[in-house]
Amino acid sequence: MERLELKQSKRWVIKIGSALLTNDGQGLNLAELKKWVKQMVRLREQGVEVVIVSSGSVAEGMQRLGWKTRPSALHELQAAAAVGQMGLVQAYESEFAHYDIRTAQILMTHDDLSNRKRYLNVKSTLQTLLSYGVIPVINENDTVVTDEIRFGDNDTLAALTANLIGADVLVILTDQQGLYDDNPRENPNAKLIGKAQVSRKDIEAMASPTGGALGKGGMYTKVMAAKRAARSGTATLIASGREADILPRLFAGEQQGTLLVPDLEPLTARQQWLAGHLQAKGKVVLDDGAVAMLQNSGKSLLPIGVKSVEGRFQRGEMVVCFNQAGQEVARGLINYPIHEAQKIVGQPSHQIEAILGYVDEESLIHRDNLVLSE
Repeated sequence: MERLELKQSKRWVIKIGSALLTNDGQGLNLAELKKWVKQMVRLREQGVEVVIVSSGSVAEGMQRLGWKTRPSALHELQAAAAVGQMGLVQAYESEFAHYDIRTAQILMTHDDLSNRKRYLNVKSTLQTLLSYGVIPVINENDTVVTDEIRFGDNDTLAALTANLIGADVLVILTDQQGLYDDNPRENPNAKLIGKAQVSRKDIEAMASPTGGALGKGGMYTKVMAAKRAARSGTATLIASGREADILPRLFAGEQQGTLLVPDLEPLTARQQWLAGHLQAKGKVVLDDGAVAMLQNSGKSLLPIGVKSVEGRFQRGEMVVCFNQAGQEVARGLINYPIHEAQKIVGQPSHQIEAILGYVDEESLIHRDNLVLSE
């Protein structure tokens, strides 16, 4: 996707980080939020559907509760998020109301997207809101989330949202100009990468592994978000939110930030859902023949091609497949629980009934429930 083609894009997911929305973590910067709303209204006037993934709830909650430092205890963070969500959503609703635009709050956990039925329900809700001209404001449901069901950062949530609604563009706004070939905070000679194919292996190495004082993401999570967004053919723009009117300028095709272009065949809707599972319950190690079969022939994974399994999983839960060198090959929904899977690994499928006393599936993972890793 060339930058000028952005004028033809009709659906944008826009992620705004906490550094751009808060007063150094002390509550929302309402003057800045007003500017963001005005820019997004301009996109709407150009025929673009907008979905917002917004940070800022914890910082707003801290300000309302009178806390000067960010708490480390989970229950205190969740309390701050619960209080702060009121202010965050109220601010967006109030500002968009000046333009006669409605907003809706969507709070999600990874659990919502890993469950197929709930995933489809969220997708339907978002599609319906957009069809009525409503702007969804999405955030992680910090008040109920646990480590097992969290996204971990809003970059990841934004990418999975782009997959969910088939967005044309994911815009990740940050306090940096974009992706550099080295860390610009440490190397003054680092060069901005204007455009790159998302499949390039070296862009991960270029990204900083840590974020700023407020953000949890860092550039690495933004690059990984771009790779996830590419599963649905979504282009990703990483740009500075400090630039005036950055969103309309990006839409107009101005050279700003880093454009990461999807250059691989998009996954099917079901494959996107499978690939979006962030938490796996088990590990499956494959022999070389099974790896080749999955990668070249698109076949199901049979027990005979498996060297070992480990973890704590039930039938239908997500597991990750590795080759013998420890590299991820695929992930999918397994057909047998751990205690049964361990009994049939390395065995031909016709022996499953003799070993277990029944046969449910001949495969350990059916090809319809399996997606190859990037």
